[in-house]
Amino acid sequence: MKKFLTICAFVAVALSFTSCVGFSSLTATNHNLTQTQVVLSENNFQVVGQAHGDATATYICGFCAVSKKTLRNNAINEMTKNANLVGAQTLTNVTVSSSIHMITPLYMQITYSATANIVEFNK
Repeated sequence: MKKFLTICAFVAVALSFTSCVGFSSLTATNHNLTQTQVVLSENNFQVVGQAHGDATATYICGFCAVSKKTLRNNAINEMTKNANLVGAQTLTNVTVSSSIHMITPLYMQITYSATANIVEFNK
């Protein structure tokens, strides 16, 4: 029993000197890797609206079941679903941003937001 208590005390001391939150992920980065450039010689389109989508995950001690890449993709999928594209419409100027809401060093929420313009091409 004394050996068990010694091991528990050692583990408790070791854990008290460790940090479970990685602050390197708090830096702002641009994850827009794909860019498409369209050069139109005619004015055959108009901007008809804007689409928006969010995805949020909770991190406890720096751990979460959802990766940041998956969270970003979920925000883009939500934006695409909210766009309700019909006919000759498409999304342009897609932007993804992230924000961090830290409640305590052990608990934080990361929200990815995706926005885009809805463009409709004239026939």
